[in-house]
Amino acid sequence: MHFKHWAYGAALLLSAGTLANCSQIFTSANADGGANGITTAMLVGADGDSANWISHGRTYSEQRYSPLDGVNRENVRDLGLAWFADMDTGRGQEATPLVMDGKLYLTTAWSKVKAFDATTGKALWAFDPEVPGETAVKACCDVVNRGLAAWDDKLFVGTLDGRLIALDRDTGAVVWEKVTVDQSKSYTITGAPRVIDGKVIIGNGGAEFGVRGFVAAYDATNGEQLWKFYTVPEGGDPRDAPAYLERAAETWNMDVLGASDAIGGGGTVWDSMAYDPDLDLLYIGVGNGSPWNRAYRSPGKDGTGEGDNLYLSSIVAVRPKTGEYVWHYQTTPGETWDYTATQHIMLADMEIDGAMRKVLMQAPKNGFFYVIDRETGKFISAKPYVSVNWASGIDPATGRPIENPETRVDKTGKPALVTPGALGGHNWHPMAYHPGENLVYIPAFEAGMMYAPEADWKPDTVRGFNVGFNLGAGDLPPDGGFRKQVAGTLRGMLVAWDPVAQKARWTVEHPGPWNGGLLATGGGLVFQGTTGSEFNAYDASTGKKLWSFAAQTGVVAPPATYTVNGEQYVAVLAGWGGAYALSVDGDLINRKAPVRNISRLLVFKLGGTAKLPPEPALADIPLDPPPSTASAEVIAVGQAKYGRYCAVCHAPGAVGSTVLPDLRRAGSLESAAAWSAVVHDGALKSNGMASFAGSLSKSEIEAIRAYVIKRANEDKALGGAAKKVARR
Repeated sequence: MHFKHWAYGAALLLSAGTLANCSQIFTSANADGGANGITTAMLVGADGDSANWISHGRTYSEQRYSPLDGVNRENVRDLGLAWFADMDTGRGQEATPLVMDGKLYLTTAWSKVKAFDATTGKALWAFDPEVPGETAVKACCDVVNRGLAAWDDKLFVGTLDGRLIALDRDTGAVVWEKVTVDQSKSYTITGAPRVIDGKVIIGNGGAEFGVRGFVAAYDATNGEQLWKFYTVPEGGDPRDAPAYLERAAETWNMDVLGASDAIGGGGTVWDSMAYDPDLDLLYIGVGNGSPWNRAYRSPGKDGTGEGDNLYLSSIVAVRPKTGEYVWHYQTTPGETWDYTATQHIMLADMEIDGAMRKVLMQAPKNGFFYVIDRETGKFISAKPYVSVNWASGIDPATGRPIENPETRVDKTGKPALVTPGALGGHNWHPMAYHPGENLVYIPAFEAGMMYAPEADWKPDTVRGFNVGFNLGAGDLPPDGGFRKQVAGTLRGMLVAWDPVAQKARWTVEHPGPWNGGLLATGGGLVFQGTTGSEFNAYDASTGKKLWSFAAQTGVVAPPATYTVNGEQYVAVLAGWGGAYALSVDGDLINRKAPVRNISRLLVFKLGGTAKLPPEPALADIPLDPPPSTASAEVIAVGQAKYGRYCAVCHAPGAVGSTVLPDLRRAGSLESAAAWSAVVHDGALKSNGMASFAGSLSKSEIEAIRAYVIKRANEDKALGGAAKKVARR
C-alpha cells in the first residue's frame, strides 16, 4: 500500500505552521505506524490526500470537505451509478466509508464490516462480529454503526455489544478484541472510533438506560487500555475523584447520583469527536442525562431539579495522550430534554471581528448553532438554526441560555410542548463545511415533543427507557387526522449557515425530517440523501438542486468521495433506519408513501451506467385485529407500559414503522399465549426481541396486548391506516 497521493499531503504538513513539531510527528509515525500502513503524518496531513478518505470525517477537523472537482456544477448531470452492493441487514445504515488505495471499507447495521474493490464493487472480504440479537433492546436508536478507524495495517470497529475489534485490513481477520464496557449494563457502541498517534479512542451509548458515560483510549497494537475519562461524577465521596470530577460533583445532588444502578448520570460520548494536532486537543461531545428528567436525576430540596450537572451536554477538550481534562463548554446546563452535545463537531480557522480565530462549531440538539474558541473553550456566538421555544437566546456575556421557565418541565411538573424535541434540531447526521463559501451545511429539522413528567417514576435496572417522562403522553385520540396533523408539523431542511453572520444564507426544504449527512466538494457541490428516497447534489452557493438519483430507500448516511486512477467516485450507504424511522408512522414519514429499508452501498461516477433492480412492491396487508374487549383500566395500564417499554422501537401509539414489525399486524396479537411467548419468554430474542420478564409481569404484558388491539381497531375504523408495508 503506497498512497500515491500522500506525498502532496506530507508537503502540506510541513507547511502551515506545523514545521515546529514535524520531528515528533514523523518519529511517532515510524514507531507506531507500519511502512505500508496509516501513520500519524498521514492522518494529520489527510487534507492534502484527495484520492483517499482515511478517517471518519476525512480529516481530523471533521469538515467533510473534499477539494476534488472532477465532478462539478457543470457536469454533475452526467453522474451515474457505477456499481452497487446489497447489504445483508435490513436495518438502518449510517456509516461513512473509508477508502485507501482503491479499496473501500465500511460498516453496516449489527456492526458488520465489509471490503470492496472501490472501482468495480467486487467483494473482497466480510466480517461479522456476531453481536447477540438480544443486544438490540439495549440500543436506543436502532442497531446501527457509523464507521471505522484506520491505523497501520488495521481497521478498528466498535460493536453494538461494547467490544472494540482490530481487523487486518487485507483479510478482515481479527487481530485483537477488547470488551470496553460492563456488558451486564445497557452500554452500546454505534459511533466510529478515532485514532490519534496509535491510540484508538472510543465512547459508548446507553444514557437512556442508566449508564455512566466515559470515553477511553486503547493501544492500537494490542488493545491495552491507556486511559479512561468519565464525563460525570460517581456517587460517593467526590474527594476521591480527579479534580475535574470533584468540580463537577458540586453541580449534582450527590446523594441521588449512583444511588441506583439505573441512575448512572448518563453523559455518554456516543458519536462526535474532533482533533487539533497543533493544539494537541481532542474534543468530545457529551450526551444527555440519565434519567432525562433532572427532578429525578438531581433533585433539589423542594423535589424539583437543580444544578448544571456537569459535564452533561458539553463539549470537553482533553489531552489525547493522557485523557487529561483541559476545558469544557456546556451548551445546555441542567439539561432535561435529551439535548445532547454529541452532534457533529467541526474545526476551522476564520476571521471574526477582524481577527483570525481558531474555532469549533456545533449545531447540537438544542437548536442553537455555536461558535467556540477551540483554544480556550470561550464562547464566541450562538444563534438558533431552527425554531426554538425552550430559550429566547444565549447570553453573550456568560454563554448560558436564557431559558423559558414554562418549558422547564422538571420544575413545573406540567406537560409542555417543547421545540426542539428529543430528536433535536439536528441529530447525529454529519454537517459539512465549504471553506470557499465559508458555509456550514446543516441537515436540520423541526419536530417538537410533548414532555410530561412521569409521576412516582422509579428506575428499571433491567429493561426499558429510564427517562422520567411519560413517553406515551403525546398519544392523542385517533380523531381521523391527528397523525396527519402531527406529521404536518414536521419539517426537514438543508440549511447553508454562515457561522460568522450567524444566519442562514439559503435553505432547501425537504419532504420530511431525518435527512442524510452531508459532503461538500471543490466542484461547488453539496451531496445529501433524503427521507424521500433520493440522493441529491446541490449547488454549494445557491442550494439549487442540480442532480438527483432515485435510491429506492431513505438515505441517512453521509457520502464520501475519492479517486482511483484519476477518476472521481461518490459513495453513499443507503438504508432507512435510526431513531426517527423507528418512532414515526410509516405512512406519514415523507407525506407521500411509506419509506422502506433496502440496504445498499451506492457508488457513482461520471458516465456510470449501472442500474438498480426494480423496486420491490409493497405488501397490501389490511388491519384485521381481534375485537377490543379489555376494560378501560387494563388498556390504560397497557398504554403506560407500552410508552415506557415498547414505543422506542415500535413507535408511540403503536402506529408501526417500516423498519421493525408493525405490532398492530403481529400474528401473535390474536393469542395471549403467543404474545407472552415473545414478550415474556423471549421466543424471538435472536431477532432482537429480548425477554421483558424482568421488567413486566404477565398481566402487564397482556395489558400491552390489549392496548395494541385497541389501537389497531381504532385505525381500522379510520379506513385501515398504513395498509402498505414493506415485504419481509
